[in-house]
Amino acid sequence: MRTRHDLGLQVQAAIANAQTAGDLPAFEIPPVVIERPRDAGYGDYATPSAMPLARLARLAPLKIAEAIAGHLDRPAYLSEVTVSPPGFINFRLAPGFLQQQVAEIVRRGEAYGAFDLGQGRRVQVEFVSANPTGPLTIGRGRGGVMGDTLARAFAAAGYDVTREYYFNNAGRQIEMLGESLKIRYQQLLGQPAVLGEDHYQGDYLYWIAAVLVSQYGDTLQESPAMEFARIAEKSIFTSIRTTLQRLNIRFDVYYNENDLYTTGRVWEALEALNERGYAYQQDGAHWFRSSAFGDEKDRVLIKSSGEPTYRMADIAYHWHKAERGFDRVVDIFGADHHATAPTVLMGVKALGYDPDFVHVLIHQFVTLIRDGEQVRMSTRRGHYVTLDELMDEVGADAVRYFMLSRSGNSTIDFDMDLAVEQSDKNPVYYIQNAHVRCAGIFRKWTEAGLPPNADEAADLSLLTHESELAFLRKALELPEVLELMVTQYEPHHIAFYAYELASIFHPTYETCRVLHSEVPEPLRLARLRFYRAAKQLFGRVLDLMGMSALETM
Repeated sequence: MRTRHDLGLQVQAAIANAQTAGDLPAFEIPPVVIERPRDAGYGDYATPSAMPLARLARLAPLKIAEAIAGHLDRPAYLSEVTVSPPGFINFRLAPGFLQQQVAEIVRRGEAYGAFDLGQGRRVQVEFVSANPTGPLTIGRGRGGVMGDTLARAFAAAGYDVTREYYFNNAGRQIEMLGESLKIRYQQLLGQPAVLGEDHYQGDYLYWIAAVLVSQYGDTLQESPAMEFARIAEKSIFTSIRTTLQRLNIRFDVYYNENDLYTTGRVWEALEALNERGYAYQQDGAHWFRSSAFGDEKDRVLIKSSGEPTYRMADIAYHWHKAERGFDRVVDIFGADHHATAPTVLMGVKALGYDPDFVHVLIHQFVTLIRDGEQVRMSTRRGHYVTLDELMDEVGADAVRYFMLSRSGNSTIDFDMDLAVEQSDKNPVYYIQNAHVRCAGIFRKWTEAGLPPNADEAADLSLLTHESELAFLRKALELPEVLELMVTQYEPHHIAFYAYELASIFHPTYETCRVLHSEVPEPLRLARLRFYRAAKQLFGRVLDLMGMSALETM
């Protein structure tokens, strides 16, 4: 249940009831805002809706609030509705409703928090989309974690989700990759071949070349660079997929850029732009009239050499996204795409589609910190920490959490020392340990030879400790967090929520004992049920972040 959403509907109905009764004048009812009071003493939720209605109703906000509260058909989940100056309506959840959330969490299991906001509408989330020219870097890892987490949230919110990887395997970069591998191959054969400034410098090409020498000896010397390019592309992309699997990321579609050319979609898109008057030729090149959409200047689509630019391919790709019938498209790019993404959306509009169905999410860079110092990197020169190396050092769960720990608009200082610390200072440890503690209760219960399902008929009304009720209030927020993630495109909210949930749980665990001999049997069973629900909830939240729900640490 989305309590905040339901309260909004209840308040809207109360305003309408007050108008029907003549206690409020007729006016169009605006959207109702439900928020959490800064002071918990006022209740669990509040609405300031009476104040903006003062102008419409020509009444004091306090009078409007009293009229709304008086006509509210109070739902069973509320224990109290009060009005406070200058016009707030405050709502307090009933203890019995909170206690029953234990049963609800256990009943719904892995589906807890899910709701049908999307109603099956189709959403495509494109992320990572790293070129197959080298191992995945930590920057690509951030986009991968953000995209996968957002896709999980969309699925939980009732959308039909497609995770897509745009596989950029065409153009000059692939030619340079082939030349670079061929030079490494020649070097291993003792030939005086030298890499140029534009070639790929990373050591990973040595390893691919070493395999070629081992398998084929010197028989590939006369092979063209593009044959080496396809060998490198296949090897590197296999490595990329393995890395992503380690990070618990999967894709439904791998879309090859090369298919845009083999199917003719690039040229069809260019022809459509020409027909619509948004493309023209000048100095042997084809240009996009992007200035017609507010761009500072027109952009080249096809170079005078006949080679399409990345903008042309991206416009054709997004045109095909529109043709595939997605209701919403989310593109997750690094900061280096900040200037180019708007031009692609202009191309979508020029081709006759409303670009509002595409949301571009730009994330900032990741800086690695070790021993308090920044780890220096240079991707162009092949000097960088790969995503695999980072996972080797701190683990996949830590990578996922820290990549989610800040808004995409902010840079991340990834503290590698903190990420491996086994203490409550490390948020990854702190959150996962909550699940471990719950698991420990059931492990000890079993070791004591007690009935495994003794808590099935527990009296949940015995859960009256404020810490228990505070945890259940927080549990109710999960649908709100998911809704915020998919409507604002902000996956970091689940990381914040997980930490806040753990912050409430750990003091509860210390205070509300289960196995202590002085705990009465009925309360013991109620608390056992409570911790069963807590374990289930932490498992659910960890899964939404793509992290492991550990049984021991």
